[in-house]
Amino acid sequence: MLRLEKVNGKNVWDILKLGVKEEQMNFVADNSRSIIEAYVAIAGGGYAFPFGIYDSDVLVGFLMVGYGVDDDWEDAPGIAKDNYSLWRLMIDRGFQSKGYGTEAVKLALDFIRSKPCGEARYCWLSYAPDNTVAKNLYCSLGFEETGDIDGGELIAALEL
Repeated sequence: MLRLEKVNGKNVWDILKLGVKEEQMNFVADNSRSIIEAYVAIAGGGYAFPFGIYDSDVLVGFLMVGYGVDDDWEDAPGIAKDNYSLWRLMIDRGFQSKGYGTEAVKLALDFIRSKPCGEARYCWLSYAPDNTVAKNLYCSLGFEETGDIDGGELIAALEL
């Protein structure tokens, strides 16, 4: 059974060891960068929720949920204000193509729908234009491209 566990002192080092396939490295930020960005967002008055993705007790990936805009995010897309984001999603190279990505996004959406930061209309995310695997995954779950761009990536949103 898939579950999310907050990043903590016991699992952070294992999460930092996770990695994607070489051809995917341009699509996904390294987990150390993501955890640093989470800390910086929180320190800047924002919200970040980094999680390990577990199949029972086996770590298979990492995801991070965000909310709103922190004090230092100067070029945030309009949809970021007062909405949740699926900020990061990565499944370790040894566990891909087993349905973990789809199930992890569903768990992230369950977490978001619990409104940990309050009400929001959307969950949004972004992906590289040539990352067809990500596009297909998110579209299969109801995310629709908005026509907006964030840092060269396409933005897609799901109405909550």
